[in-house]
Amino acid sequence: MFHLVRIGMPPIRFVYFDLDNTLLDHRYAERAALGDVIDDFPALFTGCDMDAVHDTYHRINKPLWQAYAQGTIDKATVKQQRFRRLLDALGADTEQASVVHTRYLQRYGAHWRYVPGAQQAFAQVAEQYGVGILTNGFSETQQRKMNQFPALRSACASVIICEEVGHLKPHPAVFAHATEQACVEPGEILYVGDSYTSDVKGSARAGWQIAWYTPRESPSKPVANGFSFSDWPDLLRRVL
Repeated sequence: MFHLVRIGMPPIRFVYFDLDNTLLDHRYAERAALGDVIDDFPALFTGCDMDAVHDTYHRINKPLWQAYAQGTIDKATVKQQRFRRLLDALGADTEQASVVHTRYLQRYGAHWRYVPGAQQAFAQVAEQYGVGILTNGFSETQQRKMNQFPALRSACASVIICEEVGHLKPHPAVFAHATEQACVEPGEILYVGDSYTSDVKGSARAGWQIAWYTPRESPSKPVANGFSFSDWPDLLRRVL
C-alpha cells in the first residue's frame, strides 16, 4: 500500500470522509425535498417563491443546528421548531408543521445522490488507504443513508455518526474517538470535508491533516495542516 508523504507532514495511513455535501449531495436533496413539500401543500405556500422558501429555511435551520451542536437544545427541539418557524415566517398555518416535517423527511430521502465525482474518488482512495465516515446529522437519517449506499459502508473500517458518540463535530471527543477507531496516530489521518468550522478546525485541533472541499468558491481561510481542493480529480492527484 502506497502512502503519500508531504513535506513536513507524516505519511497518511487512514482517510475519513464527511458525508453531507462531501460524498452525498445534501444541498440538492434538501432543495428538491422543499420543492416537493411546496407542491404537496399548496395552500400553505401560496405565493411563495422556491428561492425564498429555501433561503428562509436555511436562515432558520442553521442557528437551530448550531445550538444543537453546542448542546443548548436537543434533537427534538430542532425537529419541532424548524418547520414551525418556517411556516410562521411565511405567514402560514404553523399547526401543520409536524405533517410538513414528516413529508419533508420522506422526500429528502428520495433525493439522495452522490456529489458528482465523489463515488469514484472514494473508491479509488479506498483502494490505497483505510477509509471511514465521520458525520454529523441525526443518527437515524445518517444510518438510512449508509444503508442506501452500501458501497460506502462495505468499504469503511469505521463509520462514526457523531450523535452516537454523544457530541457533534468539532467537539474534540468525536475526533478522539475516531482516532481510536482508525488505529493510527492522529497525524496519519486525513479528513476530507467541506465545513471550515466542523471539519477544518476540528481536524486541526485533533492533530489530523485536512483536505478541505470547497467546490463553490475559493477558500477564504488558510489550511495550515493540509490543503483545499475544488474537484475530486484534484484530491486524487494529491493523495494517490
